[in-house]
Amino acid sequence: MDPNNKPKGLDSPSTITILKVMSKANVWLYRKSGGRLASHWRMGVAFRKPVKICLVEHTGRKTGQVRSTPLVFLRDGERVVLVASQAGLPNNPQWYLNLVANPQAQVQIDKERWPVTARVADPEERAVLWPKLVELYADYDTYQAWTDRIIPVVILDPA
Repeated sequence: MDPNNKPKGLDSPSTITILKVMSKANVWLYRKSGGRLASHWRMGVAFRKPVKICLVEHTGRKTGQVRSTPLVFLRDGERVVLVASQAGLPNNPQWYLNLVANPQAQVQIDKERWPVTARVADPEERAVLWPKLVELYADYDTYQAWTDRIIPVVILDPA
């Protein structure tokens, strides 16, 4: 992806609606199959080299409702590392805001599910993790080029 060629309509209401529906279907299929199905991200550079996803269960900061979000992840020892890229849109994703407000969550990778505590990587941790994340999914660098915000890296530590 060319950082100067940001797609039009990425943040349009119809695109957001489509992504929400796809996300719900992805969560349902992932859970029903124990991660055998719907367990890889296949967009952008991941079309040719799919990247594993996990499910993150978090509590809505306004509603108090439990939400599940499929996300690309990096295993770093016992930690799970996430990127709040939202494809380079100007605002942080809702799941990120929810984890900042209530860091107690659950993560599921394939059939395994466990409690975690979320925290935002400090600048030094982010500097170490970012190259590993870009190696995993190169589009993160493109997304960073598309936005003025510093895309947060979230670390899920075992609770």
